[in-house]
Amino acid sequence: SQTRSTFPRKLLSSWPSKAGFPPLGFGSHLQREKGSCLTGLNSIPSTAVAKTILRGDSGASVPFTWALVDAEHGLISDVHYYDLVNAVGHEGASPIIRIPSGEEWMIKRALDAGAHGVMTPMCHSEVDAAKVVSYAKYPPLGTRGYGPMFAPHAFPGTEPGAEYDTLAQDVLVAVQIESRAGVENVAKIAEVDGVDVIFIGPFDLSKQMGVERGGQEHEAATQKALNAAHAANKKCAIFCTDGAAALIRAKQGFDMISVNTDVGVLKRGMANDIRTANGEGQKVHHRQGY
Repeated sequence: SQTRSTFPRKLLSSWPSKAGFPPLGFGSHLQREKGSCLTGLNSIPSTAVAKTILRGDSGASVPFTWALVDAEHGLISDVHYYDLVNAVGHEGASPIIRIPSGEEWMIKRALDAGAHGVMTPMCHSEVDAAKVVSYAKYPPLGTRGYGPMFAPHAFPGTEPGAEYDTLAQDVLVAVQIESRAGVENVAKIAEVDGVDVIFIGPFDLSKQMGVERGGQEHEAATQKALNAAHAANKKCAIFCTDGAAALIRAKQGFDMISVNTDVGVLKRGMANDIRTANGEGQKVHHRQGY
């Protein structure tokens, strides 16, 4: 179908796309590939929900290459990292954790739990971005504390040694642009060595800028971030709330798109089925953003 050709469910041709924990090194694999990569945002601390979404309606693992675990706005905390990382990983997707803040200890906790990358909110400058990169990388590239010997249960390949050390330096680093300062500095942020993804949070961006979401100034800021990421040979990601908005963003050239949330899918899916059962017809939502 047209949607399938526009949205290849498998982005990385060499990346595992069936059950079985993918290896570290998602960052460099992502940078080498082209096309739009879809996922959903997991905000419910439930492995059953995460696995259900990743498997899709066929009952067999859907070859998503990554899944976003949201510990910023959702109910998830670092207590849930281990179980969710394993649930996502064993469906063949790389788990990326969005942490509440770009604090060193938060980044370390997420990565030591087995995440293949971190996403940090409210990146306002290249200084902010450089700190996140440093906290995510082992010396000499950064300052991350070394503790794989304490978490061999987290995911395959955590034993200390040269192979792990090399792959662990390739964890994905994504920073969110969602403020006026972030937009103004986005070119410098994208050029920071070690930043892999510029991620746009449209809802927060509109609130922080004091402009209408989807309006002219908001869209100009969004496109500025997209162009800056690509000019620096980095990937650009964005959050959407439905497939229609995601299709628009894919056509605009976004590389990674979070199509919806687990909460949104559950809420809207049940509500629409109830309306259909009552003979009311489904309610269609068309809105962009996050």
